[in-house]
Order: sequence, then structure tokens, then C-alpha cells
Amino acid sequence: MAAGLRTLELEVRGRLDGLLQGNHLGLVPGPGSEPGEARPYQPGDDVRRMDWAVTARTTTPHIRETVADRELETWIVADVSASLDFGTAACEKRDLVVCAAAAVTHLTLGGGNRVGALVSNGAETVRVPARGGRAHARNLVRTIAEMPRAEEGTRGNLAELVDQLRRPPRRRGLAVVVSDFLGDTAWQQPLRGLSARHDLIGVEVLDPRDVDLPEVGDIVLADPETGRQREVHASAQLRKEFAAAAQQHRGEVARALRQAGAGHLVLRTDSDWIADTVRFVVARKRGWSGAAS
Repeated sequence: MAAGLRTLELEVRGRLDGLLQGNHLGLVPGPGSEPGEARPYQPGDDVRRMDWAVTARTTTPHIRETVADRELETWIVADVSASLDFGTAACEKRDLVVCAAAAVTHLTLGGGNRVGALVSNGAETVRVPARGGRAHARNLVRTIAEMPRAEEGTRGNLAELVDQLRRPPRRRGLAVVVSDFLGDTAWQQPLRGLSARHDLIGVEVLDPRDVDLPEVGDIVLADPETGRQREVHASAQLRKEFAAAAQQHRGEVARALRQAGAGHLVLRTDSDWIADTVRFVVARKRGWSGAAS
């Protein structure tokens, strides 16, 4: 386990290093508390940020921009319930939860930033306090990786887990929810409450068998969170209906995350998760730059 986590850390640092470093305004978009450059006033600007000294000197209305706070507190909600103990490609979905946590800790580490986590397998929940430093980040990722697997029939409750992060209220920061988001979307309401105070990212972890059935004849379908099993014949019609239902659910998840104001990153066990993460982060940075311009 230790060797595997060390290899993961080196891979993450090697391929993601510098992605969000340098001249950027933090991971949370919006105004901060540090004074920045003055610029000409534009309709719609907050008049409370008017820089009267520059305005008087230039005889043109100017406002003083603010630089986003560089100290960031990040919380990771890691769902490692029974439905994530599954994978038919390069790894299990649970492994991708660990990978996502490693990427988030690396991308937010440094500069006085802190990261914490809520980890749940459905039977128990572990809270890792938000702290800074590389040693703490390693311990956080190790805690997620070593979380015991729940017994078959143990149902996870993502809505309750997200709700735990809202109490007590914390300073504005970044919240990252990592799950396969299977089942109903009861988590949407607490997620909306979370996004009212924090920048929010939902990381959806998928396996190919979550979205389509193989053409293999008779198969046994099992729900690890209820223990129920059913033997079916994977006919062309059944595979078509399964794919349609899976696509509909994926659409509901995407819509629920969007309505909650969350960024949506999809990681798959049959895809390069680091490349997918890079594309997501670069797209977010471009989005913020476009909004600022």
C-alpha cells in the first residue's frame, strides 16, 4: 500500500506539477481581500470599490480590484461505499476516488492552504481535519485508501455525508465531492446549500459497466449496497434499455450538479484520469479568464 501511494504521488506531481502555480488568482473565483490594480469604472461595477484617489487624479472614475485570497481551505467528500468497490477496466472505482483525492491535495497544497476530508464507506465516517503540509496530505490520501470496505448490503448515504460538511459552517473555500452518484439525487439539496458558501466540484467516477452491458449472454446483476442479485439474459433489447436508462441517469446527475452550481469532472476506469483532470482544470481557468475579461 505505501509503495503504491508513493508511486501515485510521484505520478500526480510529475504530470500535474505547475498546472495551477504561478500567476493565478487562487482556485476560488471572485473578489478577495487584498487590494489589486485600479481600472476604469464600467457599468455594473460595485461602486463600493470606487478608488476616489485615482478618480480625482485622472478625472475618470476608477475602481480598485481585489486579489482573491491565496489561503484556501479545501474539503474532500470521499464516497467509498460498496458501489465503488467495483471495476472492470484498469482499476476499481474506489481507486479513482483515491486518485482524485491525491490530485486535489496536490493542486491545492502550498501557500498556507489547508485540506481536510470526510470519508465514508456507508457504515462509518472518518473526518480528517483540515491542515497544511505535504505530510498531512499524504496521511489524508492514505486514510481514504485504507478505509475498510463495507459489508455487502451496506447502503451509503451521500446526502447525509454532504450535509455533515455544512455543519458547522466554515470560511469560504473549495469543496470537492467524489462519488459515482448512483441511485437517487437526494444529495442535490445539501449540495446546493454547500455551494452557497463554497466553490464546488463534483467528481463523478464511472466504470464502463455502469453505462452499458456486455454482449455475453446470461449474466448476474448484483447491487452491492442491498445485496440483491438477478440473473438476466443480456439480449440486444435489454442492453439497449440498460444503456438508455444509464444515459438518462447520467444526464440527471449532470443537471443536478449544474443546478447546484458545481463544476463537473468525470473520471472513468477505462480512461486516463490525469489527462481528464488536466482538461477540466484548464477549462475552468479559461472560463474564469473569459468571465474576467
